[in-house]
Amino acid sequence: MNVAKILPILSWAPRYDRTDLRSDLAAGLTVGAMLVPQAMAYALLAGLPAEVGLYAATIPVIIYALFGTSRQLAVGPVAIVSLLTASALVPLVEEGTAAYLATAALLALIVGVIHIVLGLGRLGFLVNFLSHSVLVGFTAAAAIIIGFSQAKHIFGISIERKEHFYETVREVVDNLSATNSTTLVLGSVSLASLFSLKRFAPKVPAALVVVVGSILAVQLFNLEDRGVKVVGDIPDKLPAFGLPDFDGSLMGTLLPTAFVITIVGFMESIAVAKVYARRHRYEVVANSELIGLGAANVAAGLFGGYPVTGGFSRTAVNDTAGARTPFASLITAGIVLVTIAFLTPLFASLPNAALGAIIIMAVTGLIDTAEMRHIAQVKKSDLIGLSVAFFATLILGIELGILVAVVASV
Repeated sequence: MNVAKILPILSWAPRYDRTDLRSDLAAGLTVGAMLVPQAMAYALLAGLPAEVGLYAATIPVIIYALFGTSRQLAVGPVAIVSLLTASALVPLVEEGTAAYLATAALLALIVGVIHIVLGLGRLGFLVNFLSHSVLVGFTAAAAIIIGFSQAKHIFGISIERKEHFYETVREVVDNLSATNSTTLVLGSVSLASLFSLKRFAPKVPAALVVVVGSILAVQLFNLEDRGVKVVGDIPDKLPAFGLPDFDGSLMGTLLPTAFVITIVGFMESIAVAKVYARRHRYEVVANSELIGLGAANVAAGLFGGYPVTGGFSRTAVNDTAGARTPFASLITAGIVLVTIAFLTPLFASLPNAALGAIIIMAVTGLIDTAEMRHIAQVKKSDLIGLSVAFFATLILGIELGILVAVVASV
């Protein structure tokens, strides 16, 4: 048995080139600075406390670095998986309770096991049932749903979480009269800053700049007294091992969503991993990736996190910053662990509006209009699947939308 196939770190770590160290270190630090605010923001999207997002950005990242075959893939919480987590948990468990956190961990564990079973069964080819054009349409619709879900944080209003997109739109419109003007200004400035920095200073960690700036604004101008909602105290406890409650009926209820998260997460991950593998001339093995992502999700479930996968934007940043090996991801995880241990008190005044802006900024990159135009030029018939997936997801929701997308692909 080739142990290196099971544990890919054995194929690169013994031959690690010291000349790669500076590049890996720079990439790890850069992605770490990006991942800390993103992880907290995505936890908010999933209906979880900020620290759960940080937990999902530590041990799972380390485990993927050991088992994954991509050298640049940045694993951790992502927007679509976070929304799917919320859509699965909200109907079952009361948000904000210990049971909600435990169920999120259980979901991660189930997702991990599905990944590993598919990988060991060499079933990575199953993702071919979801065509590229259909995935583009599904991802764009999911991005719109996610972006609009953050309107409540930008406007500073309280709305009920709804199952369908049109219901969320109606709920937001009906509550606009209760907008908190201070929160709206803060959210708008955060959004403007994020987009401006992306355009004019792309190498600057925009999310971190907005986080620091918004915290200072809250503290200097006493914005909490004006109704601005903040994250609040974040525990400085490092992620600890713990087994979730294996409730048979609950596991059965979570299973369909776990399959959806597996499909969507793996498609997103393998797509971006292959891009950078081709660019750097090495091979990414689909079945090994399933096992690597599965191990990462099992770790998330056992260490108080929630489902994770590889992310588009962070992987792009990882590569641009110079990542040569998975050692960069180990540096990233170390940055998050140091943040949890020593820096969490600094984030107590972080406004939800800033986190909402970070999510909106992140998902705009998922609406790939350039690729849509390319599909229209190369093969117009693919626009049918793209459109079906797009509108089905907007109208029926993400879970049913992905099912329709698979049918459309077939």
